[in-house]
Amino acid sequence: MLHYCSLKSNLGKVKVFSNTLVHYTAATSNFHPICPFSKRVMTWTMYCTIYLDAIFFARDSSEMNGEGTMGTICLTVFILLLLICFCQSDDQLTSARPLSPGDLLISKNGVFALGFFSPVGSNESLYVGIWFHGIPKRNRTIVWVANRDNPTTTASTPTLAISNSSDLVLSDSKGQTLWRTQNIVAAHDSGAFLVLRDTGNLVLQLPNTSVIWQSFDHPTDTILPGMEFLLIHRGRAVARLISWRSPDDPSTGDFSFGLDPVSNLQLIIWNGAKIYCRISVWNGVLGGMYPSSPSSMVYQTIVNKGDEFYLEIVVSGGSPYSRIMLDHTGTMKLLTWDSNSSSWTVISERPEGGYGLYDSCGPNGYCDFTEAAPACHCLEGFEAVGLNSSRGCRRTEPLQCSKGSHFVALPGMRVPDKFVLLRNRTFEQCAAECSWNCSCTAYAYANLSSGMADQSRCLVWTGELVDTWKSSNYGEVLYLRLANPPVKTKTNLVKIVLPITACLLLPICIALVCIYKFKAGKWRKEEIQKKLMLGYLGTSNELGDKNVEFPFVSFDDIVAATDNFSDCHMLGRGGFGKVYKGMLKGGKEVAVKRLSQGSGQGIDEFRNEVVLLVKLQHRNLVRLLGCCIHGEEKLLIYEYLPNKSLDAFLFVVTCLLNM
Repeated sequence: MLHYCSLKSNLGKVKVFSNTLVHYTAATSNFHPICPFSKRVMTWTMYCTIYLDAIFFARDSSEMNGEGTMGTICLTVFILLLLICFCQSDDQLTSARPLSPGDLLISKNGVFALGFFSPVGSNESLYVGIWFHGIPKRNRTIVWVANRDNPTTTASTPTLAISNSSDLVLSDSKGQTLWRTQNIVAAHDSGAFLVLRDTGNLVLQLPNTSVIWQSFDHPTDTILPGMEFLLIHRGRAVARLISWRSPDDPSTGDFSFGLDPVSNLQLIIWNGAKIYCRISVWNGVLGGMYPSSPSSMVYQTIVNKGDEFYLEIVVSGGSPYSRIMLDHTGTMKLLTWDSNSSSWTVISERPEGGYGLYDSCGPNGYCDFTEAAPACHCLEGFEAVGLNSSRGCRRTEPLQCSKGSHFVALPGMRVPDKFVLLRNRTFEQCAAECSWNCSCTAYAYANLSSGMADQSRCLVWTGELVDTWKSSNYGEVLYLRLANPPVKTKTNLVKIVLPITACLLLPICIALVCIYKFKAGKWRKEEIQKKLMLGYLGTSNELGDKNVEFPFVSFDDIVAATDNFSDCHMLGRGGFGKVYKGMLKGGKEVAVKRLSQGSGQGIDEFRNEVVLLVKLQHRNLVRLLGCCIHGEEKLLIYEYLPNKSLDAFLFVVTCLLNM
């Protein structure tokens, strides 16, 4: 419904559009909002503006003296000041002014609004909540709900009012209490009032500004800038965020977020009573910084005030709307409002894209967030249990106190869960605590510069390392215990060198044996051939003097000398065989007479020829250098006389005389 009225003055016009007082400036031809106000103030304003219009109309239609004009101006200023007073009171609720469905309590600068709302898809259930007033209604973002587990309906005509005992009470027309604050600070009829601040904090306070109750101390699923989300109070974990049941159901969901009550050192998301995701372990770093736009930043920090610790987000000047929320899926998100796309932008989230769930990589494994796609790996000194490391890892070398151990430093790690906290330790003492304890598997140390009496934090682990991360943005050094490698003693050196030497020498020895056997076989074969030939040729008496040199040549040497009896080496042929030119080892040229098997010359004739030539050694006779019998082969080796015949030697003198 559009409500319209105007105030004419020399300064311009004042109009009312939809419960908002606006001022018209002729220079810019624009309307500027002054302040929003309730229907009751708006109705009263309409009557005043009608009256003022009548006064200005009378002034314009008749001549009025200077005093009348001055009086009219004074009356106008008085009415405007009165309107401003009414406008300023629109962010407050008193005991005489309850809040009903359709009414809104709007913060001073119109950032947040308090009122009754129905979730999308539900027209019956009514809740009292706080939302961003500057965001379009289609994108309404609820940041706090009073009666989340006890909704009311429009038919019951509920009201939110301040009771005589200074409690904020939500009740229906039958007087049934649906929700209320429980305070023991204020006295009866103390004049308490409710104010909605631009931070989104709904504060019940006394006239002397003493706070009785505030919504920031009782969050639902959202942390707002300026909110001090209480983590620890006198050494005990206190507050928790609790998710909605679904996007359209603000009742208590399955997921919650808060400080680990066991260690008081790590932020955890629970699914019921089970750990769903560990956000971080406190290592003395008090916060993180995230860009929310090209010109603004969002800071997430931990604040220490005496014996209390708070989680807080701070936005730089000019930053858009920001919030941390735990959604119904158990994801913790840092979001900022993008006015260009009229949507919320996720700056950071945990678990991230389904990665980072508790113990997702199994014992002794870690999730590496430094990679483009996070993946599971085994810690150093461990190997995967199955085909991949998502099922966990086991040590490649078991720890044994008697064999010693050492520590390796793993930087950039979000340390594992199930640690033991040791207080008042230096780094050296922390390392010694783990070194002396054979069951200690790892340790981590940090200085906590937070104003605590204990300025150090020593964490040790005595079992498997569960739920470890690696990140490039945050983390610390984890010192992991590994078994010592085998000691390199003299005995071990012998055990290593001996097999290697044996492996190298064995083939060499086998090769040498083979060569020896080959040579020995060859020599034995030659001896056998010699004996056979001697047997063929007769006794030594037939050969005469034993000192006569008569070598037996092997058949293989003759084959090599004649290039396997090549025709290229053949010097001639006769009735008893062929004659070949050859070259024995050492470069001596010979003529080889190969008796053919069909020559008719038997062993006796061969023997007689050999014996005869051996006995008849003369300078004018061609010398017999050796012989060979190889199976059916019978060969004679003579000295080679190039281009000459026997008569050239016999008649050399005669030729010279004739010349």
